[in-house]
Amino acid sequence: MLVLLPPSEGKAASGRGAPLKPESLSLPGLAAARAAVLDELVELCAADEEKAREVLGLSEGLRGEIAKNAGLRTAGTRPAGEIYTGVLYDALDLASLDAAAKRRAGKSLLVFSGLWGAVRVGDRIPSYRCSMGVKLPGLGALGAYWRGPMAEVMPEAAGDGLVLDLRSSAYTAAWKPKGASAERTASVRVLHSQLVDGVEKRSVVSHFNKATKGRLVRDLLVAGARPKGPAELVETLRDLGYAVEAEAPERPGRAWSLDVVVTEIH
Repeated sequence: MLVLLPPSEGKAASGRGAPLKPESLSLPGLAAARAAVLDELVELCAADEEKAREVLGLSEGLRGEIAKNAGLRTAGTRPAGEIYTGVLYDALDLASLDAAAKRRAGKSLLVFSGLWGAVRVGDRIPSYRCSMGVKLPGLGALGAYWRGPMAEVMPEAAGDGLVLDLRSSAYTAAWKPKGASAERTASVRVLHSQLVDGVEKRSVVSHFNKATKGRLVRDLLVAGARPKGPAELVETLRDLGYAVEAEAPERPGRAWSLDVVVTEIH
């Protein structure tokens, strides 16, 4: 099972570990594309702070992120699973997993990134600021930029097993499974169900959508679940106590759509 996650906008500070070693990152087929994004991002942030702030879409209060980007090559690193914070990662709580679940996380979780393309949670990276929605002057929109490189490496990374896609829309732009890979993919959204004047209303609530996805992944890791495809995933999640509504694709070569319905949001 391969689980595709979005990163978090907020990130922990860079660690005290050795500086970035690009050759050590997973998915080495992305090395050249990563180098190009890193070069342009560092150059942009080192040369023109105001332009960098505009390109990265940063508020005045986040101006310090520009200096962070300018120093990416010499900054300390820590595992990506520690760098990414925020609601989903708080709920996932990788640090508190037992040893077996941590090993599963290291093998199955893949975090998409505007800077790195995608990394595994054990890859050592510095803290940075560069979302997939950024449009760099030289490389253009990163969502479009990454499509080619990701199309080369992701089929092998996905293998012939289940792909559980929990990414936000900005990150799905970088890679969309096709053909047989798509048929083994389950895309999940979380819906909040509540009664309003006796009528059920459903809505997507961003904060709790992320928290539920984090708990869902954690539960799968702790249980050691290994569903082979979307249909098995549905049954596994139901066994774990989730209310799941599944929609099989109408045509071959399409992904499954799963709705996880919650009545309490926390």
